[in-house]
Amino acid sequence: MSGAHSREAERRGLSGAAWFAICLVVAIAAGLAVRAFVAMPYVVPTGSMRDTIVEGDMLIGEKVTLAFDDPVQGDIVTFESPIDGETLIKRVIAVGGQTVDLVDGAVYVDGEPLDEPYVDGRPSYSLSDLAGSAQISYPYVVPEGTVWVMGDNRTDSKDSRYFGPVSLDAVTSKALFIYWPLSHVGAL
Repeated sequence: MSGAHSREAERRGLSGAAWFAICLVVAIAAGLAVRAFVAMPYVVPTGSMRDTIVEGDMLIGEKVTLAFDDPVQGDIVTFESPIDGETLIKRVIAVGGQTVDLVDGAVYVDGEPLDEPYVDGRPSYSLSDLAGSAQISYPYVVPEGTVWVMGDNRTDSKDSRYFGPVSLDAVTSKALFIYWPLSHVGAL
């Protein structure tokens, strides 16, 4: 009887270990699927979006809507830098087919000045004179299949003024909210 009892205990132990392994594999697969297709955490590396988002803020970017809709003007998006592939975060200023112009420190899209309270009075000048820039001339028509992005901290942001428009294929998420630090928690 004791042999049968120990075999039963052994069977249960293996069954418990097997269940644990299955649950662990499912949890890891679900986590990877969420990261790949639904949402992703990001840590903001620079001050180019200050004061909307600051260095070290942790945020969630969602990916689902990008499967159905392109980003629109005003969206804050993450994307792969056209220069080095690093993940950056900036605001969409214009989309394919729109014309961007910089006049006396103000941004114009399709001939209309943008109302940009988030730049906190920082002027928006061309960065075409910087070494390595894409040498953008204004007014500039944003090509279809791309977006024009700029950091809210216009005086400290290498953005489309420097590297040109960003391919829609390079956009990785739309920023939803800051989750850390607690003093910055909020929707974007």
